[in-house]
Amino acid sequence: MTGVTVETGADQPAEPGGERGGSGTAKHEALRRALSKMIDDGLAPHEALPSERELMQRFAVSRMTVRRAVERLAQEGRVYRVQGAGTFVADPATISKSLHLTSFSEDIRARRMVPGSRLLQLELTGADMVCARDLFVEPGAPLVHIARLRLADDEPMCLENAWLPEAYVPGLVDQGEPDSLYQLLSRAGVAPESADQTIRATVLDSEQARLLEVPPHFPALLVQRITRDARGRAVERAESLYRADRYDFRVTVFRERHP
Repeated sequence: MTGVTVETGADQPAEPGGERGGSGTAKHEALRRALSKMIDDGLAPHEALPSERELMQRFAVSRMTVRRAVERLAQEGRVYRVQGAGTFVADPATISKSLHLTSFSEDIRARRMVPGSRLLQLELTGADMVCARDLFVEPGAPLVHIARLRLADDEPMCLENAWLPEAYVPGLVDQGEPDSLYQLLSRAGVAPESADQTIRATVLDSEQARLLEVPPHFPALLVQRITRDARGRAVERAESLYRADRYDFRVTVFRERHP
């Protein structure tokens, strides 16, 4: 960690709920940059970062500052935490998904990769019984179905199918593939705020494997999601197939304490 410092400035005004560093920069942001540089300068994937106490002493910052900086790095997919063991450098070859509600493009950009997609299907269809149940619409109600092959640095990563009530995205089929479904929903006044997700292991059939450029029966993660806006309205039903060799989901769990 030589050559990495966090500037401080006693004459800088404090940030509400935080601390200030040189030039008014929040200390946790300066520390995040320092830790990010340390990772770039040679920490290997799965190598442990210094402990909270070590970082507090080395950079002369509070525990809260350390935790905020590490939280930012975790959100960016640069590190992951193991309860009771510490914080570790994430493998850049793996796209790690946290429990924050983010789009595929946001996940990929956080890994300093370029997201992309290839449109496979964009159509207006009637809600089947599953979509009607999940989206709280009548069977046969008009839905927009969009199927895409999602890419990271031009490498196939995910097969994604999404169904949205046509009332929220009128004219989408005629307009063509949007840059971002979440931005489109936000502009329609139904910004995604929460989601229920189910994740399970599966294998790819021949056509899915061909699109993802892996052998048939290759392991995959099937993620089924119902996305809701701030008022609890279901605005999207999605099914995504991720290559299991390039994508994982990281969660922090806690043991319940019994009296």
